[in-house]
Amino acid sequence: MTLYDLQQGESGIITKVKGRGAFRKRIMEMGFVVGKEVLVGKKAPLKNPVEYTIMGYNVSLRNAEAKLIEIHTPTNETKTSQKFEGIISDNSLKKSKAYSKKINIALVGNPNCGKTTLFNFASKSHEKVGNYSGVTIDAKEAKFEHNGYTFNIIDLPGTYSITSYTPEELYVRNYLFEEIPDVVVNVLDGSNLDRNLYLTTQLIDLDIKVVAALNMFDEVEKRGDDFDFKSLGAMIGIPFIPTVSSKGKGLTKLFDKIIEVYEDKEPTIRHIHINYGEEIEKSIKLLQEVIRKDTNKGLTSVVAPRFSAIKLLEGDKEEIERVTKFCSNHKEIFELAQKESKRLESHYKDSTETVITDYKYGFIEGALKETYKKSRKDIRLRSKLLDKFLTNKYLSYPIFILFMWLMFQSTFTLGAYPMEWFELLIEKLGGLVSGILPQGILHDLVIDGIIGGVGGVIVFLPNILILFFFISIMENTGYMARVAFIVDKLMHKFGLHGRSFIPMLMGFGCNVPAVMATRTIGGKNDRLVTMLINPFMSCSARLPVYILILGTFFPENAGMMLFLIYAIGIIMALIIAILFKKTLFKSSEVPFVMELPPYRMPTVKSILRHTWFKGSQYLRKMGGVILVASIIIWILGYFPKSDSIDQNHDLKVKETISYYDNFVKDQNNSLLIDSLNTARDSTLSAIEIHRKSKQQEYSYIGRIGHFIEPAILPLGFDWKMGISLLAGIAGKEVVVSTLGVIYQTEIEDENDPKGLPEKLKDSTYTHPSRFGEKVFTPLSAFSFIIFILIYFPCVAVIAAIKKESGEWKWALFMAFYTTGLAYVFSLAVYQIGSLLGF
Repeated sequence: MTLYDLQQGESGIITKVKGRGAFRKRIMEMGFVVGKEVLVGKKAPLKNPVEYTIMGYNVSLRNAEAKLIEIHTPTNETKTSQKFEGIISDNSLKKSKAYSKKINIALVGNPNCGKTTLFNFASKSHEKVGNYSGVTIDAKEAKFEHNGYTFNIIDLPGTYSITSYTPEELYVRNYLFEEIPDVVVNVLDGSNLDRNLYLTTQLIDLDIKVVAALNMFDEVEKRGDDFDFKSLGAMIGIPFIPTVSSKGKGLTKLFDKIIEVYEDKEPTIRHIHINYGEEIEKSIKLLQEVIRKDTNKGLTSVVAPRFSAIKLLEGDKEEIERVTKFCSNHKEIFELAQKESKRLESHYKDSTETVITDYKYGFIEGALKETYKKSRKDIRLRSKLLDKFLTNKYLSYPIFILFMWLMFQSTFTLGAYPMEWFELLIEKLGGLVSGILPQGILHDLVIDGIIGGVGGVIVFLPNILILFFFISIMENTGYMARVAFIVDKLMHKFGLHGRSFIPMLMGFGCNVPAVMATRTIGGKNDRLVTMLINPFMSCSARLPVYILILGTFFPENAGMMLFLIYAIGIIMALIIAILFKKTLFKSSEVPFVMELPPYRMPTVKSILRHTWFKGSQYLRKMGGVILVASIIIWILGYFPKSDSIDQNHDLKVKETISYYDNFVKDQNNSLLIDSLNTARDSTLSAIEIHRKSKQQEYSYIGRIGHFIEPAILPLGFDWKMGISLLAGIAGKEVVVSTLGVIYQTEIEDENDPKGLPEKLKDSTYTHPSRFGEKVFTPLSAFSFIIFILIYFPCVAVIAAIKKESGEWKWALFMAFYTTGLAYVFSLAVYQIGSLLGF
């Protein structure tokens, strides 16, 4: 908690003083230091400022300043009376010391610098890591212990700077200002320092505590570069620690150094000013003086006046808004900023922002010239050789298509064997549980609802793991970035650019993070279009449905059909993008700039960890949404019970037993008796299946299904398929679990050995217009797949679109337009196919 949270008359022990520069120095000089007790006194009429008592003095602080002081409220055992007793108890000091041993650190760095890998290795987390920009699209937080300290580590989005051009740049900048981490860890790609240090120069302007993690240092050593990073650190006031985050090397030293910096024991740390030349420095000094005149002091307590001055000279919109909000003399500040900016542009014959950027790169070049000597060995030679083939004008597309085909083919062929093992395991589990539980509602719930529903989906785990294994290879090697590069020209023809292709490819895994990844796209219209076409990318949740239907009705060409389905989704997305860009989202093209990182050989551990992490997410879904959905579907299909159906069933059972018993008792031939008993059991099994079918039609789910059946019959669907589609709104895997529950795929006895695929093949229409016809044919199965591909994405995707677009209208638009398209396309497939005799 902070000092601001205390009420009048309450006291607390200071555990941390946040803020920066003059503000931090001033209040610490007044006695606001760690371990000291502070008492809340009188409050002003408007409750701002507030008078505090510390070390015998009464000090007035504004609420904004009080929020920057973290405190610990002593427990009843350690809290003493308010009169002075000359000492603070040892217990109280120990408690305050323990509470102060929390270090908030933020990881800041360029895309593809290894920041998230460092975060994962240090915190034992499993965030997604990819060798291309834009993977981390939100701040990820984790906690871990090191040398008696608790580290709160925040992985911020990758960004090239902290200007106000892109959403991720704004996010990082606002986080640093609003959350004020104790130490910022600037993660640098050691093999590309010239560009990475540009962000470092902006952190220097911010006047905050920074530790540089010199990542991928093994590549620097492999190349034979001579780098005196200690001298560079002493020169710019930032300690450099070499790391290889993918292997965990140097991380212990890194966090030891963070502790030293946090405790103000690191001699390298010092504040420097980058020299922007006589004219610019003169303007910066004038603006700093005017900013410091602000009586509110709300801006300078968290933002260095020098940084604000530089940004105002650059015409930074975000900084203009911040100054307007916090500075009482903002009009005076803006007038001076505009005057000085015009003077500088007249002097340099160029924009102030460009001139400042040139000085920053001049600073970087000068610093590296004294400390860094590159080897003549070109470590990127391997990447250049590979790019001659993988980004070749003629070979790039065939190679990409071949890789995608191999991925989908392997999903079926390699996944077929473990899938059979899982099916056998589920079958054995169903038989075991059926033998243990007595007949009744609990038996039916566990067997039909849970095992039949969840088990019907879990068998596809091997296929999911294979798909993510291939995607992980693409991401970690750097090939994903090449894919975005080679499709850029093609994407332009559809009104988009290559950066939109990254979220589209991510959509093959899950559409939710893919929608969130659209933050990396510059223009609002481009972001919205990419969001609205992303669900056409077949996420892994649809894969179980594809595998079930394609494996059952297209067993000879399942891999090729799967490739076709994914291709249809991509083609549809691009066509819809053209329509949107010509109608709803007209905008000018934005140039595509994306880094092509060097190819890297990912470790087997990182590939397997990424693959398993995604697989474990799938398993958690089994115990969450799919389990709940399966139980709900079972309840809707189990109730209400019909006495007339049960009575009719019991009567038929008695008649059948009596009929066959009369035959058996007059026979002496054992073979004939066995044959009659088998026929009797088969008839009884058919009666039981008929009872369940009638019960389902009478149930709530049957009534809902029959209500919508007339609308979906022209698509080749029956009421059971309709119910599975409704359930699929929660998540597309639920389509399979719903079919599993409705068709009761468990093994009831030795006379009912059929699994879900066989029952789908045998299912027939109950609607009068098509009574007795087969429901699933290759044509209706393909129509069903097309509907699954296009219609309403899951609820989570709708929520993500609302969050990213900021408006419900686009989320609702997505829900309705995709479902409408799905209906039209499935109708066309089935009706045209029927006319052609398929």
